[in-house]
Amino acid sequence: MKRNRSLFIIRISALILVCLLHMEAYAQSSKLVPKNLRLEYLENPMGLDNPLPRFSWFLESTDKHAFAQKQTAYRILVSSTAKNLAKNIGDVWDTDWVSSNAMNQIVYAGKALASDKKYFWKVAIKDEKNKLSKWSDDAFWSVGLLNKTAWKAEWIGSEVVFDPSKNDCNIIDPWLRKSFDLSHKPQKAIIHVSSVGFHELYVNGKRVGEEVMATAVTDHTKRARYISYDIASYLKKGKNVVGIWLGTGWSIHGPYVVKDRPNTPIVLAQSAIYKSEYPSENEEPLFFLKTDATWLLKDSPNQLLGVWDSNRMGGELWNANREDPSWNQETTDESHWRQPTVYHPKLILSSQQVEGNKMMDEIRPIAIEKQADSSYRIDMGVNFAGWTELKLKGEPNQRVDILFSERAQEEMTFRLHSAFVFDQSGEGTFKNKFNYSSGRWITIKGLKEAPKLSDVRGWLVRTDFKSATTFTSSSELHNWIYTTVRWTYENLSLGGFIVDCPQRERLGYGGDAHATVETGMLNYHTAAFYTKWMEDWRDVSGTESIVGNMYDTTFARKKVMSGRIFNNGILPHTAPTYMGGGGPSWGGIVVTLPWYFYQQYGDKQILKENFQLIKDWISFLDSQTKDNLLQRFGGSWDYLGDWLWPNATAEGMNNNSPQTLCFNNSYRVYNLRIASKIAGQLGAIAEQQKWEEEADAYSKTIHEKFYNPQDTSYSDGSMGNLVAALLADVVPSNLKADVFKRLENEILHRKKGHIHVGITGGALLFKLLREQNRQDLLLAMTSQTTYPSWGYMKENDATTIWEMWEKDLPGHSLLHSSYLYPGAWYIDGIAGIKVGKPGYTEFVIEPPLLKSDDLTDAEATFESTVGLIKSKWARSPQGFSLEISVPPNSTALLKVRRDHNLTIPENPGIVEFVSDENDIQTYRLQSGNFTF
Repeated sequence: MKRNRSLFIIRISALILVCLLHMEAYAQSSKLVPKNLRLEYLENPMGLDNPLPRFSWFLESTDKHAFAQKQTAYRILVSSTAKNLAKNIGDVWDTDWVSSNAMNQIVYAGKALASDKKYFWKVAIKDEKNKLSKWSDDAFWSVGLLNKTAWKAEWIGSEVVFDPSKNDCNIIDPWLRKSFDLSHKPQKAIIHVSSVGFHELYVNGKRVGEEVMATAVTDHTKRARYISYDIASYLKKGKNVVGIWLGTGWSIHGPYVVKDRPNTPIVLAQSAIYKSEYPSENEEPLFFLKTDATWLLKDSPNQLLGVWDSNRMGGELWNANREDPSWNQETTDESHWRQPTVYHPKLILSSQQVEGNKMMDEIRPIAIEKQADSSYRIDMGVNFAGWTELKLKGEPNQRVDILFSERAQEEMTFRLHSAFVFDQSGEGTFKNKFNYSSGRWITIKGLKEAPKLSDVRGWLVRTDFKSATTFTSSSELHNWIYTTVRWTYENLSLGGFIVDCPQRERLGYGGDAHATVETGMLNYHTAAFYTKWMEDWRDVSGTESIVGNMYDTTFARKKVMSGRIFNNGILPHTAPTYMGGGGPSWGGIVVTLPWYFYQQYGDKQILKENFQLIKDWISFLDSQTKDNLLQRFGGSWDYLGDWLWPNATAEGMNNNSPQTLCFNNSYRVYNLRIASKIAGQLGAIAEQQKWEEEADAYSKTIHEKFYNPQDTSYSDGSMGNLVAALLADVVPSNLKADVFKRLENEILHRKKGHIHVGITGGALLFKLLREQNRQDLLLAMTSQTTYPSWGYMKENDATTIWEMWEKDLPGHSLLHSSYLYPGAWYIDGIAGIKVGKPGYTEFVIEPPLLKSDDLTDAEATFESTVGLIKSKWARSPQGFSLEISVPPNSTALLKVRRDHNLTIPENPGIVEFVSDENDIQTYRLQSGNFTF
């Protein structure tokens, strides 16, 4: 009895001790919490086909008054079940405590991942005081099919293929369905769906997922992407129906024509459906669902109008007489369905790896006006690319035409139009399904009753990357430029790449990317987005550009600019779309984009993955070089220089002029210098030295041939050539100050503060002046309200950024990628948040010293890879004030000028003086919130 009582007391004492230890640990736990868990830059991704994915997070502090907080170690748990993770059992991978401050791109090193399986993970850290954080919230991902032999499904689609001789597409978008029985309610069912063309997935009558116009745009001569959907909750015991709705879209894009793939939308899908949530390796599935000839097919109500080509993107025809709400349900009559056609394309299958398209901002009309011809004109209040929904009333079986326009004075622009055919009721709703419109005004013809404002809705449709940044200032004009640049960028991002325009071409131009890429990276979480786009560039490498009809068999793959496959490093000017003209700076994006990406995200993998692509591109340019000068190559649309500068259309842009030769050679040197830096990061010493030596030799030749000593300019003395020579470091050291002064004079005096460059020249101009910290010159150009300027667009009621500086030139797009480069400058120039070390582990805060009466304060927040950075400054008669937030586990270099008259009190271990050089005082700030 005494022994039992003693054991009881011991057990109680042990329990109390454990509780006290837990209480003490909780009381002494770190104030840091891991947040924003990502895998390959994605939140809880489904279907990743990377066997060694990378983990990322950043830290938030629960103590807003703390300073110098750091991560000194981390521990990641990966579990096979959610229950194991809750019990802190990392049965797949337990890193144990790793002494490291790394939070980004931690490579998986656990047990071999299995295809078609879900994994669960979380992370904890130790701080600078060796205190443990709480575990992060749980996250998960699912693995796709890692081995191509795992694919058992067949490609299926309609027997109808595209007829390019027609004005409108002859393919009716098909419905596909499969019925099957299950003996139990399943707990695991992930279906992997790949399509050429768009698709939507339905299970037992319910739509699965929110993504629209899936999948992301891809080079369908080589690849198809798949999306993985968890459908277990949609399935039931007994009879089930899986339906897939296909949309034509990119399946008929001319450059994607190949012999083994039909020019019609097709789909490949499969799912192993299990009774258990976590089936063992030996467990047999209840049912293995796969696309094959046993599925059924029927025409849907939807059909592409137009032919998915430049100026012929068209819209959609919806025939309400073919509506069948039961098409994807058990109750439908299958007697009128037919067998699909089985196809055998040779395509690489890979996971989508980027956020999908979603319906985003809802847009409501501001006015409806009846026209003289009894049509109705709807003003949506803003130019946008996306979907519209219209409740309509007309006559039975009547066709209503819906026209879209960017311009108030035109009924329709770029032949964008849709149509709706009523059924016997004479009432119905048009809503986009597999195409989108672009414009501000909608004209509806054929209604018998006026639509109400409440009958009309619109949505921006874009890639679902998240915003990373906020910016505001005292200036109405600059706030307008910033928000309009962002709105325009978003409207260009549908499909997992940035297009030039959403209404006319929808092509992924490399030249235009110079004007958009840093704006994207500094304003949105676009790491997955640009990783995918670089894979697109690798896919198209080796094929020449395309300008022409690829359905013309006498032209396609046979003549200049017809997509001939050389495999010699040549690049088309767009990816993954091939079509369109350009020049060296279009293909050169494969060098500059990875480098900008590395600076932003600290990710060397993008440099490694694209290094061969870079080498091949430089080798191709070398093959086009004579006497140290890059010569004009290719066809008539292969050697563009700067593009769309003011009055460029009248002056002529696509020519053999010396200024084009000078610009392209300077840009080529800029490419080489960046490529040399990339080689240095990768330890490729031979390439690093070779490219730097070539850059120096080519610079000498450019300077000797094009420099004008009488006015310290290059070639034609244009702003574009001055900028290209300076940025590429073509200018000899002893002349740099004079040439820069000549550029300053060109901006402030010759052009009276106005910009005078185009897409590529403007991107290089902003890059140069941002690097040189010449915010005054950039402010001068962005503050203008007369032609040419962003303010001129505002004065002319623009709601998006135009293609050209001019307003009303024929064929000119009013929603375009051309001049979006200020979007990056507002963050790193006006707000002063600049990358220091790659990935922002150390960044720079450098508030500008400006004398503008209009711009007296600015504030920005930027969610970087290390967390939320904040910069807020204000200038008033009382002096200059500054607020800064430095996220945990990072440091900031604060750079202020003497004329800021700002006192920075030193605080050992928190704020430390670094240097005083060239009138700039530099301090190192540890993490925390600061007010000066």
